[in-house]
Amino acid sequence: MSELHRSSLSLHVPEPEVRPGGSPDFSNVVIPRAGEAPRPEPDARAEDIRKLAFTIIRVLNREGEAVGPWAGSLTDEQLKAGLRHMLLLRAFDSRMVIAQRQGKTSFYIQNLGEEAIACAFRKALGPGDMNFPTYRQAGLLIAGDYPLVTMMNQIYSNAGDPLKGRQLPIMYSTRENGFFTISGNLATQYPQAVGWAMASAIKKDDKIAAAWIGDGSTAESDFHAGLVFASTYKAPVILNVVNNQWAISTFQGVARGGAGTFAARGLGFGIPSLRVDGNDYLAVHAVASWAVERARRNLGPTLIEHVTYRAGAHSTSDDPSAYRPKGESDAWPLGDPVIRLKNHLIAKGLWSEERHVQLAAETMDEVMSAQKEAESLGTLHSGDRPSSRDMFEGVYAEMPPHLRRQRQEAGV
Repeated sequence: MSELHRSSLSLHVPEPEVRPGGSPDFSNVVIPRAGEAPRPEPDARAEDIRKLAFTIIRVLNREGEAVGPWAGSLTDEQLKAGLRHMLLLRAFDSRMVIAQRQGKTSFYIQNLGEEAIACAFRKALGPGDMNFPTYRQAGLLIAGDYPLVTMMNQIYSNAGDPLKGRQLPIMYSTRENGFFTISGNLATQYPQAVGWAMASAIKKDDKIAAAWIGDGSTAESDFHAGLVFASTYKAPVILNVVNNQWAISTFQGVARGGAGTFAARGLGFGIPSLRVDGNDYLAVHAVASWAVERARRNLGPTLIEHVTYRAGAHSTSDDPSAYRPKGESDAWPLGDPVIRLKNHLIAKGLWSEERHVQLAAETMDEVMSAQKEAESLGTLHSGDRPSSRDMFEGVYAEMPPHLRRQRQEAGV
């Protein structure tokens, strides 16, 4: 018997289509026509709606019209409110990035280009539902009318910070507003959300959970562990994957691996999975409402891949020009979520360019007023700060002797 021929082995390392200095290229992103994707019944089985994990559910067409079976989930007033929330978030981002550059806070992460996802999703949830977010879902708070001043106090770690300086800036936490504490260790949100949803079901409660993760973090083991428990126990949870094309410095193909889409990962666990145009406020709300209905009817989990683009840097510590072409965000084929909703309202005769300019100015004024109030309490290097005594509080329901001794030794 002849010896088996052996050749040198090699690894495949995924590479983005274009590097810095090249021309932006999204030719590999297939954009179906708006209104083309069918809307199944909420009790549909994963295998029967498999195609929805590979297409993109869209409602707004290029003329700004809402078309297809997923249209019609929002009233005119709700659409106007959605536009206001996105503009408010965009103004908030703008002012906080400037504040970071001025040394008023150490760190900030903006939501530029992704405003529709969290803002629209939040309006599909009900009181008491719990989100387990990452650091780019501030829209969940803003669309839920959480005070801007309180958010800024947390960013500045001043005396008004509800977390007493215990968390990094933008890692908000508010149980009353359905916003679980953000973790800097990504992907932990998935098993936490699934566990919370399972506990809600065990208690015979009616509250559901939503997990959030970015495309890069789907490579973490916690993501897969969450899918196992969600599918096995049919937990009332919505599993969101925000595919904004880039992790901190690697393109989405690294984490996606050989799978055609991130939504396809859910199919392997028997979870109904859909892809939605994350820059289409109407489509995000419609898909979120569909998934919410499934969870409330004890039909189990849903995985949603929100297809979008991170228009800004990963954070104020990041320089995206080092790993992607300049102007790539302008070439993104799904456009700007704010402009698309504005154009829809104009097409319906409910809006105008002049009214849009006015609203943008109003939201900026609101943000700047909140900023002035927050900065009166202090910033990173000025004003009042949380007491050192606070680090010993809130660790246990009743402070144990060793913490009391440490507090006495610290003299606070």
